[in-house]
Amino acid sequence: MTFKLNLSRQAKVFAENLPAKHQRQIAERLECLKQAPNDPPSEQLQGFTPYRRVRAGEFRIIYVVEDDTVFVRLIGKRNDDEIYKALQRAMR
Repeated sequence: MTFKLNLSRQAKVFAENLPAKHQRQIAERLECLKQAPNDPPSEQLQGFTPYRRVRAGEFRIIYVVEDDTVFVRLIGKRNDDEIYKALQRAMR
């Protein structure tokens, strides 16, 4: 089964402003998510149920699966806790 992909405006803007190399890494990972969004190497985010995260090069993709759609909420730097702060703000 192939899932639909839905990127938030914030995720789209972030990805569009990256260099081409990083855009390709993220695009490749997003294609993998469409095929199997709950399989490793994705991980359930502790404290942010039902969100999951997956690494794409030096970035993290935060998403949730609902029915047949993968909703990408945020994309951010992997070694930067700012992505989790942004997720907290978005959930309020």
